[in-house]
Amino acid sequence: MDVGMLWFDNDKKANLQVKVARAVSYYQKKYGQAPNLCFVHPSMLSGAQNGSAAHKKKKGVRTKGVEIRPSKSLLPNHFWLGVEEGNARG
Repeated sequence: MDVGMLWFDNDKKANLQVKVARAVSYYQKKYGQAPNLCFVHPSMLSGAQNGSAAHKKKKGVRTKGVEIRPSKSLLPNHFWLGVEEGNARG
């Protein structure tokens, strides 16, 4: 990873995709490139409105070019964003 950023968003009216989009937008403005990886607490994936099998199994999902993966080391409503080596977009 090049640069990692921790983001907090506890907006109860926004779904996971909206929250990730906000964080991605800020990251891109701050660091000059879009992240392609985001870690969130597993409960955030299970609560996603998509309802897909990936959400139910708490595996990673992808939204708008960003891989969202579960991590028990993060608290709910926290997002850790970065660029995964080998998948950097330039």
